[in-house]
Amino acid sequence: MRLPLWFAERAEPASPESELRVSTIELFFDLVFVFTVTQLTTLVVGDFTAPRTGAHHFAGQGAVQTLLIFGVLWWMYAGYAWLTNAIPPRRTARRVLILCGMAGFLIMALAIPTAFDGGGVAFALGYLVIVVVHGGLYLQASTAIARVVPFNLAATALIFAAAFTDAPWSYALWAAALVLLWTSPYFIGQRGFALHPAHIVERHGLLVIIVLGESIVAIGIGASGEHPSPRLIVAALLGLALTAAVWWVYFGGSEEAAEHALLRVDVVRRTQLILGAYFYAHVPMLLGVVAMAAGVKKAIGHDHLDIGPSIALAAGVALFLAGDVWFRRVLTLRSGTARPLAAVLAAASFPLGLWSSAAQIGALVVLLVATLAAERPA
Repeated sequence: MRLPLWFAERAEPASPESELRVSTIELFFDLVFVFTVTQLTTLVVGDFTAPRTGAHHFAGQGAVQTLLIFGVLWWMYAGYAWLTNAIPPRRTARRVLILCGMAGFLIMALAIPTAFDGGGVAFALGYLVIVVVHGGLYLQASTAIARVVPFNLAATALIFAAAFTDAPWSYALWAAALVLLWTSPYFIGQRGFALHPAHIVERHGLLVIIVLGESIVAIGIGASGEHPSPRLIVAALLGLALTAAVWWVYFGGSEEAAEHALLRVDVVRRTQLILGAYFYAHVPMLLGVVAMAAGVKKAIGHDHLDIGPSIALAAGVALFLAGDVWFRRVLTLRSGTARPLAAVLAAASFPLGLWSSAAQIGALVVLLVATLAAERPA
């Protein structure tokens, strides 16, 4: 059967030297992906709620599940981001396939809360959809990224196997899938990925903004059903201030510096820098926002926090700062000792939450503002 013309047309890759901006369908795709990420807060919060019992439950189980699920999700998000960077989604067929990929992410989002407890098959099916659609995009264009498809399919098979396996072997299969995906660049090589720096910088910047919105949503969820008392309003404003300070950490410097750092190097070196700065270094930043949002959600409406939420709040800010330091060092952007020190101090802030949730959030805001002020040129 012949494919219709609108589907079979091949899109030519855009030159890496040409200007490429993020399209609206990519932003739409990111909104669905971020919903998938926000579902991970249910696993983190699960560590703070009813105690887990039974042979297959253990302390920190939600955190481990979050790391494994996020790891495989982030790999495929990057796969779509790199693909649309190389081949802009301007044709109807490409847009339709991206919409199908969004459906796969939505299926996974719905399955995340029970991915290790009965919902593994649904998650694996959603993952299979995004992997197949990702591979199907090469009906439109063939690029070097196609070499990762066998690795993606093998990892999907491992996730399917995990759905039919009890712990601890299910965790081992998930971990094997994650290792297979994340090490694949070193097996397939990094040549031939002619990426557009401006698009990469803009796409990930927009993603960070959308994910930070989860912290604002967490404020609303935490305040749900509460009377807007002065105490609640102050707590909500502190949560907003913390999110704003984290935003400033990421975007407060020259927004063009990262793009210039990528443009100064050759294509192969550029791919290595993008892999280090925008794939690996963004992992702790995004996980940090997830943990921070889980802590803020528990802090709103409560005078003090239990040990779990207070640690999540402290660790979330610390992870974001650590990822930002990593990101800046990969791209050799201006940085000093203030941010690494702030990451350590943020991690040590959790005892404050046991006394007062407002005190911990307020201290983290002051810490971030002081860090940013210390970095300002004299």
